[in-house]
Amino acid sequence: MNVFATHQAPPQTPLISSEKNVLLVGIKPYLGKEIINDQNSPSLRLVSNGRKLILKDANGIILKAKEINIGWRARDLLNPKVFIRKTIGPFASFESAEKVANDLKEKGIESTIAHPLDWEVWVSGDIEIPASIESVYQKIKVSKTVFPYVYGNNGKISLKGPISLEAPDGMRWGKGIYLGPFSIQSDAYGSWTLVEHVPIERYLNGVVPYEIGATSPEAALAAQAVLARTWALANSHRFKVDGYNLCSDTQCQVYKDPSKANQKIKTAIKKTAGIILTWKKKPINTVYHATNGGVMASVDEAWSINQVPYLQMRLDGPKQWTRKVDLPLSNEKYLKSFLFSKSEAFGSDHPLFRWERTLESSEISEQLNQAQKVSSSFYPNKIQVLTRGISGRVTSMKIEGKTGSEIFLKLDEIRRVLRQLPSTLFVVKEIKEGKWLFSGGGFGHGAGMSQSGAIELAKNGWTTKQILSHYYPKTKYGFLP
Repeated sequence: MNVFATHQAPPQTPLISSEKNVLLVGIKPYLGKEIINDQNSPSLRLVSNGRKLILKDANGIILKAKEINIGWRARDLLNPKVFIRKTIGPFASFESAEKVANDLKEKGIESTIAHPLDWEVWVSGDIEIPASIESVYQKIKVSKTVFPYVYGNNGKISLKGPISLEAPDGMRWGKGIYLGPFSIQSDAYGSWTLVEHVPIERYLNGVVPYEIGATSPEAALAAQAVLARTWALANSHRFKVDGYNLCSDTQCQVYKDPSKANQKIKTAIKKTAGIILTWKKKPINTVYHATNGGVMASVDEAWSINQVPYLQMRLDGPKQWTRKVDLPLSNEKYLKSFLFSKSEAFGSDHPLFRWERTLESSEISEQLNQAQKVSSSFYPNKIQVLTRGISGRVTSMKIEGKTGSEIFLKLDEIRRVLRQLPSTLFVVKEIKEGKWLFSGGGFGHGAGMSQSGAIELAKNGWTTKQILSHYYPKTKYGFLP
């Protein structure tokens, strides 16, 4: 049986850092992608924070300068390449894509998780996949390649990847300073990525302050450091198809300007150095969020993935309060009582602990259209919650159009499409024709640690270990076995 290639496999990038536990973090993806569609592509401007940058390409070209500008050109291939695949997706998250990839693996079907724009799962075009899994057959002809160049004394000098870049005093990027070293490498889509090769403990300097806030109490900062470290290790395969580990935006953990980490953050990272949370001797999926609205979500209420014992529904507050709450919150009457009565839950001072959002037909229609769910003529006239998870979060909902057409949204897709909603823990009612009031609680998916809850617990004297065992029961706190 022929197994067709699904994509162009980028060459292996050599590790250019001699330090231990180095992560490859994509700082800027999809470089040069516009060239593929015959459009102009912005150049990559690399600026030193001191001494000269040192660039080396795979052909041995060396360039030393305080500023290096890399442009992009397309070259026609003498022999165009053809890739044939069945594409499943798009998915709102890596977690949902990975669930499908794992289900396929159990059936003996190999697949690749990719992120050309949204998350997708690719299977070789000649492999039969179950009819229950929707896929699109794609035959992709690649007739040109994108390559980088720099200007030399005699015009444009072509560069061959992967390219390494040393920054002795760090490199200015965005509004921050990154120490590197870096590589510029091709990806699975014909474009390129600027990647930092950063040791995991230094990587945390660029994650912890932006995820929980630099002024948080020390025990909460340390808890965030343990979670960020564990998450990075458990998810280091996210961008395997593109030859690096993690991205730097919200599809991974936000990673930016590590030079801004204050002493308090560095101490929290140092005090927990090497410590992670494990279950069955493996780093766990340490998902976390801003505030859970008083109730932790079971992980399968957020994503289409299997339940795990350490991410279950639980009320998040003192025992005397939790005893007074009527369960299950999947009962809409109990949920309304929970959302509209005074709460003593941990982290209830967060501004989005309780919230209201008003959405009109035109806004909903526009967002469904942007998500390619409906045509521009779709006009919603009814919104109905179909199912709720055990924590009360909406797991599926139906939006009916005036012409009788129906759209269904599930799990993480709900917030991806209806972007004004801070969480899926809400009740909805029509307040007049074409206008709905969403009343809810929490900000984020609700599974794992509530950062506002952790901050309150730390202020109340809880230790890092106590906070983490509260939000991730049954896990082990310690060094990677």
